[in-house]
Amino acid sequence: MDTFDAIIIGGGIAGVSTAFQLSRRGCRAAVLERKFVAAGATGRSSGLVRMHYDLEAEARLAWASFEYFRHWRDRVGGACGFTRTGFLQIVAPAYNAQLRANVAMHQAIGIPSQVVTADEVKRLAPDFFTDDFELAAYEPESGYADPGSTAAALMAAARERGAHLIQDCRVNTIRTSGGRVAGVETTRGDFAAPVVLNAAGAWAAEMGRLAGVELPLDTWRHEVAFIRRPPTVQSHPTVIDDPLSMYFRPETGGLTLVALEDGSEFGASPDGEADHVTPQFVERVVERLCRRMPGMDAGSLKTAYTGYDGITPDQRAIMDQAGPDGFYVACGFSGTGFKLGPAVGACMAELILDGRATTVDISPFTLRRFETGRLLKGQHAYPTIWR
Repeated sequence: MDTFDAIIIGGGIAGVSTAFQLSRRGCRAAVLERKFVAAGATGRSSGLVRMHYDLEAEARLAWASFEYFRHWRDRVGGACGFTRTGFLQIVAPAYNAQLRANVAMHQAIGIPSQVVTADEVKRLAPDFFTDDFELAAYEPESGYADPGSTAAALMAAARERGAHLIQDCRVNTIRTSGGRVAGVETTRGDFAAPVVLNAAGAWAAEMGRLAGVELPLDTWRHEVAFIRRPPTVQSHPTVIDDPLSMYFRPETGGLTLVALEDGSEFGASPDGEADHVTPQFVERVVERLCRRMPGMDAGSLKTAYTGYDGITPDQRAIMDQAGPDGFYVACGFSGTGFKLGPAVGACMAELILDGRATTVDISPFTLRRFETGRLLKGQHAYPTIWR
């Protein structure tokens, strides 16, 4: 039986980032992945890299992660594909006060962000229709990264420091002894470790039950499309467009990636079909994109796909020690985990090795908040993202 200092279940961004941080500190970690690195939500992520949140703890995680994306080669090695486009958070006029307060919170953290008017947005993005909002937040340094490359680089850096990657490996049993974790039994053999991290994404609830831990997780299915921009439409910033319940960003090759925030499907099996979207999705997403960028009506659909993630009742992550001693969870990122991934790995490594996270205080993301009914909500909250 192979023995490790820590076993990480799941080869998505949270798992491989934690493996990287543990290995930097001399901890011998093994990542057990049911398929291959970034096969789940990470590989299907839209890859936005931005810091605008209405919850300060998430904004701090995003800001700490941004330092990795911006200085990837020095901090990790390899490439993450970070592309600076600028980022706009557009809100309906009813949320102007919240936007101003959240930008002030971000600026206090150190995040480069500012409030801009609709006229200023028009100058930044001449192809945008701007008559349905008054204000937006603008982050000039933000953009997007390539999720697959990001996860692969983190895993490669972890392996260079002694971590192991075991793919095509499904965990069947989490073994305990005397009230603490002892290891796992898998389709690739048995492995011993005093620490097991559940970073299994859409499968995290199933993994939790193997350790006797009930996680308040549902599955969430999300659809994404790539639209070819016509020659008359310029490239544009990365955007979260709350008035139209969508987000979009540019992609290489004259494409725009776009997805919707409403019409989400909850409760489907994460093992379901992921290469096709519902017919009505394409019609809905094209109609809304053309409302924000009228010139896109001359564009065309290139491709579309779907993906699955774990989602919690307050649509915020769980990062905690739970159940038997040595069992940890980093899951329930509810569709916004990619941009937080580098800092999540640092925080989880600190929690495991030091007893608490210091890169960012992650105590708000405790599992116990669901037992006490103290769900997370921003001080100046926007509407629920996924609905």
